Amino acid sequence: MISRRERALNYAILTAFAALALVPLLGVVTSALTPVAQSSPSFTWPHHLDWGNFATAWRQGHFATYMTSSIVVAVSVVLLTSVLAILAGFSFAHFDYPGRSPLFYVTLIGLMVPPEAFVIPLYFNLRDAGVTDSYWSLILPQTAQSLAFGIFWMRNFFRSVPVSIIEAARLDGASDWRLLWRILVPTSRPALLTMAMLVFMWTWNEFLLPLVMITDENKRTAPLGLAFFQSEHTTQYSLLAAASIIVALPVVALYVLLQRHFISGMLSGAVKG
Repeated sequence: MISRRERALNYAILTAFAALALVPLLGVVTSALTPVAQSSPSFTWPHHLDWGNFATAWRQGHFATYMTSSIVVAVSVVLLTSVLAILAGFSFAHFDYPGRSPLFYVTLIGLMVPPEAFVIPLYFNLRDAGVTDSYWSLILPQTAQSLAFGIFWMRNFFRSVPVSIIEAARLDGASDWRLLWRILVPTSRPALLTMAMLVFMWTWNEFLLPLVMITDENKRTAPLGLAFFQSEHTTQYSLLAAASIIVALPVVALYVLLQRHFISGMLSGAVKG
């Protein structure tokens, strides 16, 4: 049992850390609502709230186009990564074949290689294939980047499923395909949603690959568009803060909607190695 004094101390510490995290966010929101004439690089409380900064940033920054590109790329990467990670994770977890363990550890190398190490040769490879300056030049590399984590994550979850469930399904005559999609995948919803959310966040925030691969303004992603917007509005701090909130809002909204599943998946997805 935790005493009342210990509980109060815990809440005090958590409140202090929450304040440290929320104060900078409050500063960004306040800056976004500050009239342009009053905006400054330091924290300033606005005389009145100017919600028009968001509309101005959206219109001047062409964020409708950039957000559409980011959604297309992020959703495509999440879908491809999820399907491939489910198949590969199931294979590594429940099939026995020569070289399974070495192949799995080779796959994990993808977790240790930063994009900066391969972005230049990747650009020349994709240019020779004729897919640069297209959505495929962003979807395919980012799927490959996320796949190592996805396979590791889903393999761990599939290995945590009780063997009795799998044996019962096989005794009932379920094929491997039916076992995977009718039994294991529905039970893996928290882990799968957690993986999908993390992949979506990583893909949405990716900056280097779009910077190298994309020259067409209509295919710029939101973070890349934000960088160009920043270079054009260096001293308009209210518009910069509003644009930053616009770019970050989809990830924040997704986390708020899936928070319960995210926490449950974090607890269940890495139970077993």
